[in-house]
Amino acid sequence: MTSRRIPFATGALLTIAAACSKPAPAAKPPAAVTVATAERREAPYVVVANGVVEPMRTVAVQSQVTGVLTAVHFAEGDEVRAGQPLFTIDPRPYAAALRQARAVLARDEAQAESARREAERFAALVQKDYVTRSQADQAAANAAALRAVLEADRAAVEAARLDLENASIRAPVSGKTGGLLVREGNLVRPGTGAPLVVINQIRPTLVRFSVSERDFPVVQRYASDSALHVRATPAQAGAEPVEGTLSFVDNGIDTTTGTVTLKARFDNAARSLWPGQFVQVSLQLFVQPDAVLVPGEAVMTGQEGTFVFVVDEKSKALMRPVTAGRPVGRDVLIEKGLKGGERVVVDGQARIAPGATVEVRTAPSVATRTEQPEARP
Repeated sequence: MTSRRIPFATGALLTIAAACSKPAPAAKPPAAVTVATAERREAPYVVVANGVVEPMRTVAVQSQVTGVLTAVHFAEGDEVRAGQPLFTIDPRPYAAALRQARAVLARDEAQAESARREAERFAALVQKDYVTRSQADQAAANAAALRAVLEADRAAVEAARLDLENASIRAPVSGKTGGLLVREGNLVRPGTGAPLVVINQIRPTLVRFSVSERDFPVVQRYASDSALHVRATPAQAGAEPVEGTLSFVDNGIDTTTGTVTLKARFDNAARSLWPGQFVQVSLQLFVQPDAVLVPGEAVMTGQEGTFVFVVDEKSKALMRPVTAGRPVGRDVLIEKGLKGGERVVVDGQARIAPGATVEVRTAPSVATRTEQPEARP
């Protein structure tokens, strides 16, 4: 058997030919992207801040008279009404003082009446020269002095009556009581020591919060127009927001923090807001109609500014420069560059280039995403 040897050059050419005859690699599949629709809808302008709940009024109840505390007419933590009895101080000394003052007044009224009649008689007798002018003047002066004594007596009776009334201490405001600081049997004095109890008015209640100096001109512009809508959400997980209105704007900017203090009033019918509680406050200043909104993830930043990828009807991704405005919840207001209705890419931008064909997946609409619009953190 004779063997045939293929020259080296011929073998190399066969190898190259075989390599060239292999099939071309498969085309790369389109990148999968998620899109959402740019929508035209109302865009509230909302300022968000942290706030703290404070009572509408706080009253530290103290005694106005000295005496032994004989009764407490409420339990700690009770809600009380204005005028409701809270404490009773031993009233017997003040009842006796009132009776004494009234007796003194009755005595002096009799003396004053006698002096008045005597002055009238002397005034008539002096006309007939039966008494001297000096005697008549003395009788008139005595009657005037006793009239002044009567005024002092009436004032003493009124003071004694007030002391007796103050022996029964009543709630000055409606609200929720705190802990009892003085118990039955203790001697209480006016204006000294701790109050008997502290009452916080929590229905309605206030929320105090601050806005930055940057946002204050907008707040100032709209605060005088009408009652601005305010929403307070307690910090606890799952807490429901409470609706209220702006009630106070401070008259100066804090130079240390660069903020202005505001207060909002809430009816707090469900007692969901509690004094000292921290809440997130959303202050709605105005609503911009017919605004174009896209999810915040759609807006990208490049060397030439902000842009979005728009997917056309042929599933091609086109880069569109836009002017992004303020945030509205998790979305962004587009001031220029979109008309609304376009499909914008919200996920997968890193996998595509301008003009590339993409595989489209749909994200939730802007209206669904913007249930509680908030403009500024």
